[in-house]
Amino acid sequence: MTNSTLEFSDELNDVDAPKHSIFERLYTGTGGFKIVNRRRFYYGLTAAFLLISLLSIGIRGFTLGIDFAGGSRIQLPAAGTATTQKVEDVYSQTIGHAPVTVQKVGSGAAETIQVRSDTLSATQTDALQTALFNSFQPKDKDGNVSRNAISIAEISETWGSQITKKALIALVVFIALTMVYIAIRFERDMSIAAIGSLFFNMIVTAGIYSLVGFEVTPAAVIGLLTILGYVLYDNVVVFDKVEENTRGVVNTTRRTYAEQANLAANQTLMRSINTTVIGILPIVGMLVIAVWLLGVGTLKDLALVQLVGMIVGAYSSIFFAVPLLVSIKERWGPVAAHTRKVLNKRAGLASARAGAEAERRAVAATGRELGARPVREPGQAPRPGARPSGKRTKRRN
Repeated sequence: MTNSTLEFSDELNDVDAPKHSIFERLYTGTGGFKIVNRRRFYYGLTAAFLLISLLSIGIRGFTLGIDFAGGSRIQLPAAGTATTQKVEDVYSQTIGHAPVTVQKVGSGAAETIQVRSDTLSATQTDALQTALFNSFQPKDKDGNVSRNAISIAEISETWGSQITKKALIALVVFIALTMVYIAIRFERDMSIAAIGSLFFNMIVTAGIYSLVGFEVTPAAVIGLLTILGYVLYDNVVVFDKVEENTRGVVNTTRRTYAEQANLAANQTLMRSINTTVIGILPIVGMLVIAVWLLGVGTLKDLALVQLVGMIVGAYSSIFFAVPLLVSIKERWGPVAAHTRKVLNKRAGLASARAGAEAERRAVAATGRELGARPVREPGQAPRPGARPSGKRTKRRN
């Protein structure tokens, strides 16, 4: 059976194939969603995400935590009459302005109220400690009312700067190792596409933090590095399927590299959705425990950046990394030549099909076969309605 016959058979099968629901198509990988074919749309969407994120980072900046911006941290037991609102009122009356944050941390007997503020002077620190002691009479670990139960610590921004510097070094090493691994395990173009996906994930996650105003803490920075590992894992899964589907594709003229890559994206789409949902569920649980039960800021920061990063990573692995890989492949090399060859062949088949259709219409209109035109014998009179040929017979002398 020739390739053209196979393609016509495929079209007939597509027409006769039963229509399944979108969930069944997702589950079986036969969705046929045009991910690579609509790459310009996804490139535009990706560019819009990047533009909004970069504008927000450049204009609004980040809400830096006390570890990056510096300041004072006041902590006192939450037992007795102390509440976050009362502690905030005492702070405002004593210092003259509201603190940055006031929240409960821990649970049970270890529950404390933590106040974050700008850097306080020694006079302000002493006045605040006295005001809090007079208002709430906090008890120390031995159960005795003591002024020392209120702790005030000065946090320098240098510690946060050191964390950021070490995180950037870790990021550079991580990206370099990732490029080498994917280039060896798969190929160079997949390595470039994976790194592009990683940078997209980092920028958009940071942009969401800037846009919403989430506080950037050392835990958030560490969580962002953790997310990069998840994005890499998702890319490797998708690229592994792309490599399987495109193996030997340049030796045939049935499908293009882009079509096989689009099939791989459809086949791994449901897996990426399942992985993201399963990964998000414990993170949401961690957020609930951190925010409503324990009030642990570090746990909340870690869960929040992972939640945002996993959602962005699921998008980038399917809708950005795969189209980017195909665009790189089709720009040069054997895949580009193979794509042109397949498309030219299809254009020839389409032209032949159009000619056959024109002949069929002519036969239906005139009732005469175009290829069976009668041939006039020499000396035979022209048929009625025939146009003159313009040839003249020489006169004999």
